[in-house]
Amino acid sequence: MNEYRTTTPPVVKNLIIANCVALLAVQLLPWGNSIIEYFALFNAESPLFRTYQVVTYMFLHGGVGHLFFNMFALWMFGRTLEFRMGSQRFFTYYMVCGIGAALLQLGVSYAEYHHALVAVGQMGAMKMLLTPTVGASGAVFGLLLAFGVLYPNQVIMLIFPPIALKAKWFVLLYGVVELFFGISGYQQGVAHFAHLGGMLWGLALLWWWRKRNKIFF
Repeated sequence: MNEYRTTTPPVVKNLIIANCVALLAVQLLPWGNSIIEYFALFNAESPLFRTYQVVTYMFLHGGVGHLFFNMFALWMFGRTLEFRMGSQRFFTYYMVCGIGAALLQLGVSYAEYHHALVAVGQMGAMKMLLTPTVGASGAVFGLLLAFGVLYPNQVIMLIFPPIALKAKWFVLLYGVVELFFGISGYQQGVAHFAHLGGMLWGLALLWWWRKRNKIFF
């Protein structure tokens, strides 16, 4: 157990480095805006959409705060999961969750765009085509789900509010909150369905591995 607390396994470490380098590139290079234009995730109806964006978007972030919270969660939960799963399987899990999050977000944003076309017209809906989605949150929410499944009774201390919860209740609470925000429309500008997509694809992959006796819980 001490190994989990004092070392950072290779996939988690390299993912953190890649995300930090990407943010520095966006903020410091003169063509930083072009990086967002080409590698963030755009609505499938947008002229800026590219299929590879379902992968690249998860390495970009909207600022230092956005990056910090995602990388802190990746470091906090990812270390234990990588030691448990092994580096190759952990990387596969992380990427499946991130890509799955993008696919659900694309589906929801596609439906919202066509609804907006009817409700407010083409000019009113145009903004939705030019709004990018960035961040590792979908993949990170998949990690939260895996931690809750594999370590259901591990106690997690929340910061706001400062209470302790078992991991299984922590994950369930987060999932319900994200679903509520996604359906209700509160917290505009946050890809709540991407978060849910990461959790759903993560659950499906864990179930598949369990069925094939590749992971036990």
